[in-house]
Amino acid sequence: MSRRTGAPYSDVVEDDGRVLIYEGHDVPAQRDGPHPKTVDQPWASIGGRPSQNKLFYDAANRGAHDSRDPEPVRVYEKIKPGIWTYNGTFQLTEAWIANTGQRKVFKFRLVLTEDVANEPLSEGTIDLPHNRLIPSEVKLEVWRRDRGQCILCGKQDNLHFDHDVPFSKGGSSLVANNIRLLCARHNLIKHDRIE
Repeated sequence: MSRRTGAPYSDVVEDDGRVLIYEGHDVPAQRDGPHPKTVDQPWASIGGRPSQNKLFYDAANRGAHDSRDPEPVRVYEKIKPGIWTYNGTFQLTEAWIANTGQRKVFKFRLVLTEDVANEPLSEGTIDLPHNRLIPSEVKLEVWRRDRGQCILCGKQDNLHFDHDVPFSKGGSSLVANNIRLLCARHNLIKHDRIE
């Protein structure tokens, strides 16, 4: 998913980051073919195999109609070319085809699996707007400030955006001074402790 200015798809975040409306993928661009944004999103690949759109659509409908648990989906957000960040695990709860007036696109509703909305606030906590997803502009600011490397060891691969004060303990995702870059190892060691 991507919410950057000029992103190719119309992904939407609702309910303070707990719900994502994800748009399906366009047909691949082809030489001498139509522009991908002018044709309906595909049910099948050129070779006739089901597209990722169709697989997602079927998975959402299986969960809705067969009394199965919704399919878990790990969501990543593209914040810059080549830079992706993990936004959590969501459940694929619904799929439909939307008519944009120019073409038909797949839409998927994903709901965050962790329910932190009902956690009680500790005494003395100020109730500010609380959003689990870190906005792209905050991620970019943190990336620049931390020079694209783990602040503890300097590694530049498998980086995570970490809440200094964990989200589960009331830490904000909306300000860069509560977010830092950690490599996977240091992030797992820290877990949800406040350092």
